[in-house]
Amino acid sequence: MASHSANLHFVLFPLMAQGHMIPMVDMARILAQRGAMVTIITSPVNASRFKSVVNRAFESGLKMKILELQLPLAEVGLPEGCENFDLLPSFAHIVNMVLAMNMLEEPAENMLKVLCPPPSCIISDGCFPWTNDVAKRLNIPRAVFYGPGCFAFLCIHIVTSTNILDEIDSDSEYFVMPGLPDRIEVTKRQTSTWGRGDTIESTKVFERMVKAEKDAIGIVVNSFEELEPKYVEEFAKVKDKKVWCVGPVSLCNESFQDRAERGNKAAINAHDCLKWLDSREPGSLVYVCLGSLSYASTEQAIELGLGLESSNIPSPKSTSRSPFLHQRHSVFIHHVRTLTLWFLALVSPMPRLVTVVTSPLERLRFLFHNPFLRSKVASLCFPFPFVLFPLALCAFRGLPMLNHVCTSTRLHKAVF
Repeated sequence: MASHSANLHFVLFPLMAQGHMIPMVDMARILAQRGAMVTIITSPVNASRFKSVVNRAFESGLKMKILELQLPLAEVGLPEGCENFDLLPSFAHIVNMVLAMNMLEEPAENMLKVLCPPPSCIISDGCFPWTNDVAKRLNIPRAVFYGPGCFAFLCIHIVTSTNILDEIDSDSEYFVMPGLPDRIEVTKRQTSTWGRGDTIESTKVFERMVKAEKDAIGIVVNSFEELEPKYVEEFAKVKDKKVWCVGPVSLCNESFQDRAERGNKAAINAHDCLKWLDSREPGSLVYVCLGSLSYASTEQAIELGLGLESSNIPSPKSTSRSPFLHQRHSVFIHHVRTLTLWFLALVSPMPRLVTVVTSPLERLRFLFHNPFLRSKVASLCFPFPFVLFPLALCAFRGLPMLNHVCTSTRLHKAVF
């Protein structure tokens, strides 16, 4: 096994979004720990976010390296340095980012042609369908990487391969999703853009992703079979492919330094953050995580802050950007100035969840944006309540599963 792995060279293409990039970098370390050579290809700004982790792995004897490709930002109308979804000026600029990523096909192919040793396998995020075309031309096996889990993508497969939504009249009434091992209820509004998008352009992107997935040798998922055994089996069956559940990949971060430097640099020193957490009383904290691809509106962000303040519970908040900082920050600062740690985290990211949970968990309550792996694992492993605030994209896909496997209460009345 070890001697065979030593001859392998994996090339990874992580999507330029923290929730996708962080687990893929973790997976790269796991592959390298098993003797394989691993090359991560990304843009300079994204490379800087995990370069220290890769350098430390290389110094420990692991065969890991980063190669950089420059995103053509000016050509798609993006400001210089906007190389990650959490750096985009607005949600509307996601289209520009996708265009820039698609323009990496030719330079990436040229880079792969001269790699030594030649790549044995490409593992790329599902949002990079052009890597399938490159892999074909260079005769390199390619596997797809998905982060949210098999349940979410099984739901997408059902919605895109059947006419179930055409048979539903109401946008708000719950119906049972067919073809799932369990009784899962969703609404048409929640599922209408799964694997389709809300514009002609985005629908074409999803169609290209589906086609590229069909050509892949298999699917790598940041989940584990014990978490969703029936869905792993059914997902592999409907896709007629091998599905490798390699998660939770965050377990490879055994040292405090690796956990603290996982992802973007935090605005607050991780040791100072944990020291502050350790000083609080049990059940006295709320950790709020809205993710890197979620764009809370100005009203949502302000209402959330005011609600947390009125609860009198200190709340460390993890998010990469908040639109209101550029619009109403002077008013909002007045309202939340007592929540110093919470507000500082709005300016730049807090230490990652994998770092925060090293503090005694009985002190914490959680608010997550994405109700799949992190919140589901938390609910199974630790006896504390948490609130889910799905904002966009895959966040809604994991919610029905969580309602099924956990003791939960659905809020029928919109808060915002």
